[in-house]
Amino acid sequence: MASLLRRSLAIGLGIGFMGSGFNAAQACTSFMLQGNDGGRVYGRTMEFAKPLNSDAVLIQRGTSLQGAGPSGQSGTGLAWTSRYAVVGMNAVGVDDMVVDGMNERGMAGGLLYFDGYAQFQDVPAGEADRSIASWQLLIYVLSNFESIAEVKQALPDIFVNGSVLQAFGGPVPIHMTLHDRSGQSLSVEYIKGELNMLDNPTGVYTNDPPLPYHLAAAGNYANLSAMPPAEMRINGLSLPPASSGAGLHGLPGDFLATSRFIRALIISRNAPTNLSSEQQVGTAFHLLGQFDLPPGSIGIPPGGAFGGGSSKASYEITEWSVVADQKNGTYSITTFENPDLRQLRFADLPLAGGEIKVMPLNQSQQITTLQP
Repeated sequence: MASLLRRSLAIGLGIGFMGSGFNAAQACTSFMLQGNDGGRVYGRTMEFAKPLNSDAVLIQRGTSLQGAGPSGQSGTGLAWTSRYAVVGMNAVGVDDMVVDGMNERGMAGGLLYFDGYAQFQDVPAGEADRSIASWQLLIYVLSNFESIAEVKQALPDIFVNGSVLQAFGGPVPIHMTLHDRSGQSLSVEYIKGELNMLDNPTGVYTNDPPLPYHLAAAGNYANLSAMPPAEMRINGLSLPPASSGAGLHGLPGDFLATSRFIRALIISRNAPTNLSSEQQVGTAFHLLGQFDLPPGSIGIPPGGAFGGGSSKASYEITEWSVVADQKNGTYSITTFENPDLRQLRFADLPLAGGEIKVMPLNQSQQITTLQP
């Protein structure tokens, strides 16, 4: 196992410097927390400059779903019927996909931007009906499988193409993080036209470079501790820390994907462990606040594609954050415009019926007026 990981790291480091180097508009971050009741909680942010106009969706059991072949047209690829009900977030008005979500069996995950590295598979002539588009990868997995083992067995049997999504304005370069209820996590990356699946015991995911690079770099931060350092003494002189808050001194604070990976890894590892899964939902939202982009902090130049091609400069924002409680079957959402918590509960939803239900997230924030 150790030699396999070393080979994976070597491969990742080898390709880690061959991508395009684009770092704009791809600041999504995700991590896992564990409850003291054996449950697990998955948290994730979605950052983008181009409005994704996401709504919450429920894709019921028995829904007919149509894959897109290399042409990008719906119905030209693999067709399947959803085995499990799925809740999640759609994007750009496409209701039969999710960019983040969880199924009724507790499998949760998301698509994160992977520009400069994502290169999907060439589909042989006559094999289009065995293929799906990159943006359909998560809904395919969540609607069909309940364990990482099943995903590992099934994904090599289909093709994932890099066709254009017209509503997005181009191809969708993504990689995928997955987490099942047993605690297994998986990274799925298509690089140079090949499927790369790598177990991810950290449960943490950001953007490029590929996961093996992030794992190799993480060892440089093994010395970080949440506890304050001991007082330094030199020839009888006491040199205590000059300020409180010295724990985790040296934790990277910028918004690069590499820095966010380390930050998410360290703070999730130091999160409280004496809380139930339900309580960890609140913990996850507090931790996600560490990755909430201050508006204006990540600029997009005029004409930048990620800004929607605007002639004016724009900036990236955290469009939404979500937390999936895999044990209790809840999926909680906050948005940039409204920090109020909105929640989907599998126990309260019509899971069968073969339909897609869209739930807008345009509710107004509720403000409580306090009076003496």
